[in-house]
Amino acid sequence: MPDAEELVSDALAAVRGTDVRLAERQLDRLMIGTGAADGAGAADAALLRRLALGVGRLARHGWQPVDLGRLAARRLGPRAAGLVTDALAAHRRDLVGPVPSWWDDQLRDLGAGVWWDADEGHLTAWANRVGSDRFTALRAAVDALSMVEGLPPVAVLRPPPGAPSTGVTNGGSHGGSRMLDRVRALLAKAESTTYPAEAEALTGKAQELIARHSIDQALLAGVAEPADRPGGVRLGTEPPYAGAKALLAQEVAAANRCEAVWSDDLGFTTVLGWPADLEAVELLYTSLLVQATTAMLRGRGERRTKGTGRRTRDYDESFLNAFALRIGERLRAATDAADREATAQAGPERLLPVLATRAEAVRERLDTLFPGVVRGRLTVRDAEGWSSGTSAADRASLGSGPAPKRQVRGRR
Repeated sequence: MPDAEELVSDALAAVRGTDVRLAERQLDRLMIGTGAADGAGAADAALLRRLALGVGRLARHGWQPVDLGRLAARRLGPRAAGLVTDALAAHRRDLVGPVPSWWDDQLRDLGAGVWWDADEGHLTAWANRVGSDRFTALRAAVDALSMVEGLPPVAVLRPPPGAPSTGVTNGGSHGGSRMLDRVRALLAKAESTTYPAEAEALTGKAQELIARHSIDQALLAGVAEPADRPGGVRLGTEPPYAGAKALLAQEVAAANRCEAVWSDDLGFTTVLGWPADLEAVELLYTSLLVQATTAMLRGRGERRTKGTGRRTRDYDESFLNAFALRIGERLRAATDAADREATAQAGPERLLPVLATRAEAVRERLDTLFPGVVRGRLTVRDAEGWSSGTSAADRASLGSGPAPKRQVRGRR
């Protein structure tokens, strides 16, 4: 009889192929195990060991726990994604040496921890935990392994466990400050209000606070040392309407002195910038996505009330694209106003060189991490959706002229 590792390899190859019957046979063999008394347990341990090795390889190639958790939930479903989370926990358990605190923070946010007694019984315990039979659990584990081993390298935004520090600043999610608490409160109120004009005013005020905080941080830091480099975060831009979400991420990033690159096939946008700016982008993007979706649903209701049409994908996508562009204009206007005020107070000879140096560092980081970046067009196909989305983002501007074509930086 083949050993457990060989059984796992055979099942993985068959599942990746097109012969359904062969895949079923190989999964049956994996279910039986090696034929020894503990054959099923050996297969369980081999699957978990290979999954843990797979996520370890991905960690060295730029994948962070939160990235894997998000993509696994999208591709495998929330239940099977738990197997990837368990693999992350097993990988963390076996690490030697110091582990960055941000890595453990992400694992904690995912709920990744070793909850099973022994690796030999992991899959059986997981099946019992989720109410599944063993064959279904084996198939889910092989599917998870296929996903993990099939993912490509991505940009390394932070040094992973075991890698030396490279001078890259940390990304967002650094905890709280009084200013960020005020921003969160403003955005929470903007998400909850039923009055679009109030939501826009609250979001604009939040951007003003963010822009001023960014300037203050820049002045405190002065001109960055050559060894320091901007960091990055990844924002989920999964279907539906992935392109519109990527456009929103790009608009928010641009308003906050950051650069954005959309990886459509992987379902995220990478944002590069300095820590305070990255945290601002995370906060605003999350809030504005909620606001945009709420406004879109409200627009659908108004269309039904007027009898002007049913819901269409083109309408929704055009609505969200227009919302993103108008909100981007408003955010940039708030940032520009804060820049002018700060320049008048601090003096252009003090502030402008600092901002220019930081902006150049972000662009250099972009060129280093994404040398093959291309631009893709987002075409708006529904004039009514465009007009409604623009109106939702800014009630003072109700123009419904032809929709422009907008480019979003991304990879194909």
